[in-house]
Amino acid sequence: MRLAARSGRLSSWYYALFDRSFDREHRAVLVGRLAWERSRTAEGATSSLLRRNVHRLEKGLLMRPRRRLFALDYIEETFLFYEAAVLKQGEHLPLTVEELHWAHDVLREYFTVTDAHPRLDGLRERFFRLPQPSRPSQEDRPWRPYKRDLSVPPTVEYEDLLALAWRRRSVRWFLPDPVPRELIEKAIDVAKLSPSACNRQPFQFRVFDDPDLVPKVASLPGGTAGFYHQFPVIVVLVGELRNYYGERDRHLIYIDASLAAMSFVFACETLGLGTCCINWPDIEEDEKRAEEMLQLAPDQRPIMFIAVGFPDPEGMVAYSQKKPNSQICRYNFE
Repeated sequence: MRLAARSGRLSSWYYALFDRSFDREHRAVLVGRLAWERSRTAEGATSSLLRRNVHRLEKGLLMRPRRRLFALDYIEETFLFYEAAVLKQGEHLPLTVEELHWAHDVLREYFTVTDAHPRLDGLRERFFRLPQPSRPSQEDRPWRPYKRDLSVPPTVEYEDLLALAWRRRSVRWFLPDPVPRELIEKAIDVAKLSPSACNRQPFQFRVFDDPDLVPKVASLPGGTAGFYHQFPVIVVLVGELRNYYGERDRHLIYIDASLAAMSFVFACETLGLGTCCINWPDIEEDEKRAEEMLQLAPDQRPIMFIAVGFPDPEGMVAYSQKKPNSQICRYNFE
């Protein structure tokens, strides 16, 4: 190990010859890349490419100063994907009405404000000839970059947020009451507003509330022995590497899913629900069990498990002293 750690090449040989811990990740990344490549020619078969490129257009539209020409290297790819999705609207496609509505409004703004250019002129004409996709009900505001109204202060004060963070504890003991799915959906409504790289949201909330399934799924991660049997709900946050075209982005499933997870947990707390985030270490035997039980595709990776339920008022929670700011915060090069 000391020898292999001296360079990246030697480290790669070490893990190829002596330790196969990264084999599953290697395959998951490759399968995800292949899925991304297929999506580029699948006429709207997946939204990963569309979501990324429309968000890139949004960033170009809000730049200061805004360039009169931009996105020339990916606008054709974006438009062709959108055009195919619109023309096939009504068929079985994973693109939602909301997704097409957002893409339409951003593309319309883009083609309206950009100058004439040989790469754009033909696409512009084709765009304005396309039928407008169905719009979400009760929506009249364009879904494109906009100015926030900062004259109205947030409805949540800092002290409120701090109090919520102190109140939120990892709950391990729950009442046997079932959790209404309406509350889970409300928490996910908050979670999906979390930031993600190019708005791809590369994850799924896999929710299990069947009393026969919950203990089976909850037994997958370690560290839950002795209390997982009484979870009312277990949520598995699953990352999907099919959302990325290259290895450089392979860690984004963990970053983006974790951002959504924290928002989900806070939302649950406001709804009277307790939660417990459960770590998922990369252990091959456990990965195989999870893949089979959860019916995961090769590019899907478990990120974490979250127990959810109404907390038992008699159940205790850990104090969990946190590090002082002086240990976890540094300014500049101090």
